[in-house]
Amino acid sequence: VQLQASGGGLAQAGGSLRLSCAASGRTFSGYVMGWFRQAPGQEREFVATIRQSGDSTYYADSVKGRFTISRDNAKNTGSLQMNSLKPEDSAVYYCAAGPPVYGVGVTTERGYRYWGQGTQVTVSS
Repeated sequence: VQLQASGGGLAQAGGSLRLSCAASGRTFSGYVMGWFRQAPGQEREFVATIRQSGDSTYYADSVKGRFTISRDNAKNTGSLQMNSLKPEDSAVYYCAAGPPVYGVGVTTERGYRYWGQGTQVTVSS
């Protein structure tokens, strides 16, 4: 499976951006999908995750209420709608996917087998 993230760019504080993740292969619907981000000099951190069917989502506290993760299994795509952006949201954003790894949390990098290349999000104050 290959993942291609897109949609990053420059936004002003309070603005919005929508990230997309396109997946190759026919097994995407069986994978958990997540978004992570990494700011300069910091470790990559969990942002949001969505279950295979899309019926359950979970967010980092820092983005809860502002970001929305979604997926369209028929199109093999996932999205991250980011509203009310803050300068501290600036980072490279990565989409990730993979089969459920039981005993490994979906908020950790080890919970995902496949990773996209990342897309830069910059929020100006």
